[in-house]
Amino acid sequence: MANQLRPDLMVLTGDFVNLGPFPDLLDIRHSTALDADPCAQLLTPLHAPAGRFCVLGNHEASSDSYLVTEILSSYDLPVLNNRAVAIERSGARLWIAGMDDYLNGDGDLDTALHGIPAMEPVVLLVHEPDVAKHTIHYPVDLQLSGHSHGGQVWFPGFGPLWLPPLARKYPRGLYHLDALTLYTNVGLGTIRVPIRLNCPPEVTHFTLRAKKG
Repeated sequence: MANQLRPDLMVLTGDFVNLGPFPDLLDIRHSTALDADPCAQLLTPLHAPAGRFCVLGNHEASSDSYLVTEILSSYDLPVLNNRAVAIERSGARLWIAGMDDYLNGDGDLDTALHGIPAMEPVVLLVHEPDVAKHTIHYPVDLQLSGHSHGGQVWFPGFGPLWLPPLARKYPRGLYHLDALTLYTNVGLGTIRVPIRLNCPPEVTHFTLRAKKG
């Protein structure tokens, strides 16, 4: 479905593995990180001429973020851990910045955005959407996040049964926060409990346009 949209660029905002109910066991953390390999194999057919970029989620940060990063990178799925890359076209430039996981990793907005020239457009990938409370103080135009999984179980008129920390204020969809636009994708799969109800999987297609003036 993503390839049928024929996008110029694809981004993935974390939780490539599922840490499960016993995250403190060392052998579980290592074996969970290894699950990034079959996940990366499934993602390999994704095609975008300007590239595919990832950031890690809290499940990768709590397992073995270095191993997951190595696995994803080996499948040409580069991980933007507190760094940015420039996409250039016809003399114009768009920056794709990525922050390491904020909840369990070493997320650092200052490092992620370091070296980006003033007044150039920036798209920030950060797993937890509620980090936007910090992002609004930086020259970021669009923040793309995940983490919430939409709650996985969503009751009309009530909302989700449960949301993880840092996904409770902006759990799904589009938000306008001063000069920052935030979008929280509800994801494709499930975490821990393999159930989705009134929360269908999502692939989101964005069209970016230059600001006027």
